[in-house]
Amino acid sequence: MLQETTYNLYPELEPYHSGWLSVSNGHRIYYEQCGNPAGKPVVFLHGGPGSGCNPNQRRFFDPAHYRIVLLDQRGCGRSTPLGATEANTTEDLTGDIDLLRVNLGIQRWLVFGGSWGSTLALSYAIAHPQCVSGLILRGIFLSRQSELDWFLGGCEQFYPEAWSRLLEGIPAEEHDNPLDAYAKRIFSDDANISVPAATRWNDYESSIMSLLPSEGSGTPVTAEVQLARARVQIHYIKHQCFVGQRDMLEETRQLGHIPTIIVQGRYDMVCPPLTAWQLRQSMPHAEFRMIADAGHSAMEPGTRSALVAATEQFKLLDH
Repeated sequence: MLQETTYNLYPELEPYHSGWLSVSNGHRIYYEQCGNPAGKPVVFLHGGPGSGCNPNQRRFFDPAHYRIVLLDQRGCGRSTPLGATEANTTEDLTGDIDLLRVNLGIQRWLVFGGSWGSTLALSYAIAHPQCVSGLILRGIFLSRQSELDWFLGGCEQFYPEAWSRLLEGIPAEEHDNPLDAYAKRIFSDDANISVPAATRWNDYESSIMSLLPSEGSGTPVTAEVQLARARVQIHYIKHQCFVGQRDMLEETRQLGHIPTIIVQGRYDMVCPPLTAWQLRQSMPHAEFRMIADAGHSAMEPGTRSALVAATEQFKLLDH
């Protein structure tokens, strides 16, 4: 079985094409294509919300087999305007993905999404099932209130020091609602207030990403990027990522015809495994891989190997 073999990322590669696609309300989304222009199309949906793509995400896929498409969602990464939250909803992003598909002349593609990207991948598949050849989902998140409550309080039980550092950035009288407290500061027009608050907010999530402490990428993050990421993420969280009113588990029952692989870290503190397990019950045809020694990050060895194994498995479906 493919998942019993240890897989590594493919070598670094550069895009053969990149550009910006004008969508709506003044937004332009950045996208890039790597690998084989005549290969099997796959689209990578990043997490966050607000994170943007990075070069390592190209490396989950065999560049000789796949036509690899990555995009930065509205307000994220290289998309413009950076950090914009107006006309920035899950429905908008779902429409952008399909507009990009049409613009690139792709009929159907494999959809790969992790964390918030798994929500977006499912939302896209529900809206456009005829355009999805398969799903690879990692670190499942459906933006239910129970999941948001865990992220903004519950995981203090396992990461009290990280939670304490987050609260240190706001007055004691606002500790009962850190989301609103940080939103007020991060959306401030005063950079002396907004940037430190955004940095502290982003550091909180980063500190609970992996089972074992990570040394990080070493790539410096600009104040502008820190602020954009935090603003987009808080905008989405305050609106339950624009899917909180939906029963996403029930809606996924209609996706039984789409081959699906779910990869979940056993000790994921950002997106606890219960949601992935429940999704597996709603999609009984899906292959489910619980990684025993992993947290949330896609780059932990076990998760990384399982994700590459999944892309290798989808190669076999093309023969």
